[in-house]
Amino acid sequence: MKNKILKYKISIILISIIFLEITASVFLLRDRINDSMKKSAMVIVAIIFILVILVGIKKISEEFRKNKKRLKNIYDTLDVAIWSHDLRNDTLIITPGIEKLYGYSLEEFYQDFSLWKKVIHPEDLPVLVEREKMLSQGEAVTSVYRIIRPDGEIRWIQDRGIPTVDEDKDLVEFSSVLFDITKRKESEERYRTLVEMSPDFIAVFSRGQIDYINEAGCKLFGALSHKELVGHPIGKLLPSSLIKEIKNSELALEEHFDKKTRFEFQTLSFDGQTIEVEMTTMPIFYEGRTATQIVGRDISQRKKTEKTIEQMAFYDALTGLPNRYMFRKHLNEILTNHETKKLAVLFLDLDRFKNINDTKGHTIGDLLLKIVANRLKMAVNNKGMVSRQGGDEFIILLEDIGKEKVANVANQIIEQFSNSIEINQQEFFVTPSIGISIFPNDGEDEETLIKHADTAMYLAKERGKNNFQFYTSKLQEHASRKMELENGLRKALEHEHLSLYYQPQVDLETEKIVGIEALIRWNHPMNGMIPPSEFIPLAEETGIIIPIGKWVLRKACEQNMYWQKLGYKTIPIAVNVSVRQLQEDDFVETVTTILEEVGLDPQYLELEITESIMQNIERSTIILNQLKELGVKISIDDFGTGYSSLSYLKHLPIDSIKIDKSFIDDIINHSNQGEMVKTIINMGHNLTFNVIAEGIETQKQVMFLKQHECKSAQGYFYSKPLPAEQMEKLLSHGVISNGISL
Repeated sequence: MKNKILKYKISIILISIIFLEITASVFLLRDRINDSMKKSAMVIVAIIFILVILVGIKKISEEFRKNKKRLKNIYDTLDVAIWSHDLRNDTLIITPGIEKLYGYSLEEFYQDFSLWKKVIHPEDLPVLVEREKMLSQGEAVTSVYRIIRPDGEIRWIQDRGIPTVDEDKDLVEFSSVLFDITKRKESEERYRTLVEMSPDFIAVFSRGQIDYINEAGCKLFGALSHKELVGHPIGKLLPSSLIKEIKNSELALEEHFDKKTRFEFQTLSFDGQTIEVEMTTMPIFYEGRTATQIVGRDISQRKKTEKTIEQMAFYDALTGLPNRYMFRKHLNEILTNHETKKLAVLFLDLDRFKNINDTKGHTIGDLLLKIVANRLKMAVNNKGMVSRQGGDEFIILLEDIGKEKVANVANQIIEQFSNSIEINQQEFFVTPSIGISIFPNDGEDEETLIKHADTAMYLAKERGKNNFQFYTSKLQEHASRKMELENGLRKALEHEHLSLYYQPQVDLETEKIVGIEALIRWNHPMNGMIPPSEFIPLAEETGIIIPIGKWVLRKACEQNMYWQKLGYKTIPIAVNVSVRQLQEDDFVETVTTILEEVGLDPQYLELEITESIMQNIERSTIILNQLKELGVKISIDDFGTGYSSLSYLKHLPIDSIKIDKSFIDDIINHSNQGEMVKTIINMGHNLTFNVIAEGIETQKQVMFLKQHECKSAQGYFYSKPLPAEQMEKLLSHGVISNGISL
């Protein structure tokens, strides 16, 4: 605009110069023309001059008008107002935008020059004192305060004051630019509230110092106030090794500025307490500079729970010995990672223990097993690992040992049990039957070594008990029954010797049936009903579990669909799936095909798997995620008895965990009063799993589980496994109480 005005000014000057030149020429010719001609010429020149000036002024005025309109549109669009006060002549210029900001008219501001002060929130009036002080010194100042509009609404204003002082340093004029920053302040307040109220600790650090930390962070690290942390080195919170790791990770992620990095670490609070922390870091900009934001939480309790679960997973709860999963893991590591060497596996079973346990009760039986465990450790000493497999079975691993020394250890074990065991002033005599297999002669993998030691143990029992036997290739007595069962099992599907029984799962509060587990049964034509505990391991070992598993899956889905068509309540049916089935390449495809052919909605099928899937966690995770995408429910069966790592478990798509019966028995029979059951329930709740208790047999167990908020249960207390026809009778009522359908 200034350029255009300058052009018009130059044009007027040029026109004036031309006019003067013309006038001078006229005077030079005054002697040559008469007086009348002189007057006419001067009049014409004057008219032309005036017309040119008028045209220029009109153009300039039109340009001013357009620019003024543009400026007004800009001011009207923005939530901004400009206030200019000339103190010398007490004149005030205010842009119309102030009406939008304050809700008062321009006239009201012109009538009362101090109106802008009168509407400031009373709590913010102290801001004006500092503002006036700085303005009087000729310093620009930015103030933030609240105003109260005529309708009572409160708005936040940012006021940038720019003073003008004269030679005597007196304030002669000041201007203000006013912005409505209400939305920004409200957003900042919401963010501040969320950060301060967050249960997680949130902090920002840069240049090695803590710039900010919320209340939760102060409490976590034991600081009494923010002053103990803000401005101090970040090393007061984080270990130096972790700070270095954070820095290295940020350098590696320069191209991905917003990438988050997760850490877990252990540190000390101000009062010396050890705390476990889970933390996420991310680079941010804070007050105009690059900084690091950290968000974390105290996971000490979770770590404690994980250690408890790991203890449960790898060690026998009763004796404290490594359990069978720990033993197998240890043996596998030796066979896989170490050079070939001599080692021995001893499979030990207590003679007459079952008779003592049945006649004297589980309490005496448990005390007896504890004493047995101690005697075994004394006999083995530091020569190897003693583990409890379950019941009265123990397995011992001896490393770097020959056959002769193995025999010496076996004799020492037998010697340990030559004396009676005294419990509650009663004497009990138990003796061990021991089977031994030697690596590599009797097997090169843990499964074969244990199997052959087990076979040798049965030979020891057959030869009078209280002795030990080495496995030999001629040892076939025990294998003969397995062969008979294997042959019968291969024909069982074809000849329809297999059937499904069904056991209801009950809501502990309402006693309504909320699910059903399908359980396979084998009625051998010669030997009658074969326990699943005997033929299922054989089916898995021989691979027959694959066709049997498909049959069970289809049969269970068909039965559930049949019940739905009869009008019974739609509930999921649970089917046990072995690890061998799960590892089949076409397992997911098999499940999908069966569901489609049967017509069953995937949400009404629940697949029960064991914790042994953790042994091949990468492949298992892929398969379980595919099943989850299909819509099938997934549960962990016999939870706590297998190899389980929470670091993996919490990332798997698990819906439910089933507490094994051995832990449920603890509620009644063990002195720990069900502590492990409570731990599993709490852990399940923390990981948002549904928790189902198996093997419920007494009202006491039910009351304990309800007290600790376990949701579902199954067991003989409610119903034993039933054929389909009898199960329908329970479904027709839908509720079970004290083992009797209502």
